[in-house]
This record gives sequence, structure tokens and C-alpha cells, in this order.
Amino acid sequence: MTSTDFADLGRIVVIIPTFNELTTLPTIVGRVRTSVPEAHILVADDNSPDGTGRLADELAEADDHIHVMHRLGKEGLGAAYLAGFSWALAEGFDVVVEMDADGSHQPEQLPRLLDALRGADLVLGSRWVPGGATVNWPKSRQFISRGGTAYTRIVLGMPIHDATGGYRAFRADTLRKLDLHEVASQGYCFQIDLAWRAVQRGLVVKEVPITFVERTAGVSKMSRKIVAEALWRVTVWGIDDKVTRVRRRAHQRRAQGTAR
Repeated sequence: MTSTDFADLGRIVVIIPTFNELTTLPTIVGRVRTSVPEAHILVADDNSPDGTGRLADELAEADDHIHVMHRLGKEGLGAAYLAGFSWALAEGFDVVVEMDADGSHQPEQLPRLLDALRGADLVLGSRWVPGGATVNWPKSRQFISRGGTAYTRIVLGMPIHDATGGYRAFRADTLRKLDLHEVASQGYCFQIDLAWRAVQRGLVVKEVPITFVERTAGVSKMSRKIVAEALWRVTVWGIDDKVTRVRRRAHQRRAQGTAR
């Protein structure tokens, strides 16, 4: 059974990156505040021309649990989250959550992620584990998501069923261990990158089922460029990992031979 009291986890902040999310932001913010009242929210706005940033400021003026980060322009999802992570760590938050502003991630399922975090370093909201689902999602997007995760599992040997999802909860200590200053990936690949770093460091990664709902407003930020970047980076990481493993085994054999 999922708990609704998360005082034992410490201070929680939900980072919501925005770019032209004027119509959806108030609803998402309200749903988060209802689902987990003790959680804070950081709206990281990339200078939205539709006035999302100004609206976020108004919401923050009315609620001391809402904060706003105004960024200079549209620099990508990864850059927005990295800036948000830095802010959250500097402000002393203990749990940091990623969530979309378009309604794809249901705030009502946030307690499920937080409950699982009690026994994990990172919790991923997964569409592709038993109990997970998608609603009104085009077959093409399902193919990209499933295919990307399958390719990642094969190339990296990473035992995760949904490596590309963006609904996830980190412990602050987990973020400190991921060498975030070295992260250069964006979008779709950014999520794979962070999960891969956690797995490489032997951290406990759990997946919980979520229902992903296709946005009803705005335009998807997915592009061929983002998909291509993910495929290229995963391939490079896989090659590097295999080379490292071969070198490690060779070093161990030489060390054993010297010992004899």
C-alpha cells in the first residue's frame, strides 16, 4: 500500500521544465500540490514567448511552495533539468523529481514513486513493466520508446524496461554521485544517460508502473535529431563499456600471471 506521508524522505521538490505551457501549467501545479501537499515545485522556464514564465511567477506569489527559475532561452530538456538539479541541491532538498508540464505524467501517481524511493536510490516511472500503460499514444512513438529501450538493454546490458521515460525520483545523494557536470546529452538521451550512470555506480534503481497520457495541448518536442543523438550516444557508451571490460580482464590476467 502506498503511503501518503513522506516526512521520512525529507524535503521534496518537483522540477517542471516549461516552454510554452501556459494552458497546462496551472492544472499540473494544482494537481501536484493536491497529491503531495508537502512537495515544493520548481518551474524551470526557458523564456516561453507565450507568457508561461509570468504565469509561473503569479503562481509562486500565491504559494510559498512554488518557485520559478527563468532561463535565457530554449536550451533543451537536459539543460533545464541540470540547472534545476543544481538549484535543488543548493537549496538543501533531499528528493528531486522530474515531471513534464504537459499532463503526460500524472501527479496522482507521484506517491507511488516516492513510496518506492524508500528502498531505492532512483525510481523510474515505467510504461513498459506490468501495470504500466500509455493512453492515446501514437504507435510510432510507442515504437521509438520500446525500440530505444530494447536497443539500450542490448548494447549496454542495462536491466531497465523503460530507460527513456522522464517521470522519475532521485535522492539528492544519488544526483551527487552521477557527475552531473559531465552530462552533455539532451532530450530523449538525457534520461538514458542518467539511468546508465546510476547503474554503472551500483546504485539501486527501481521501476514502478505508471500510465503515460498523451498531451492534449502543445506540441511534442521529440525530433529525429533527438532520436539520432540517443542512438549514437548509446552506441558509443556500449563500445566504451566493452573496451573497458576487456582491458580490465586483461589486466586481471596479467596480475594473476605475475602473482604466480
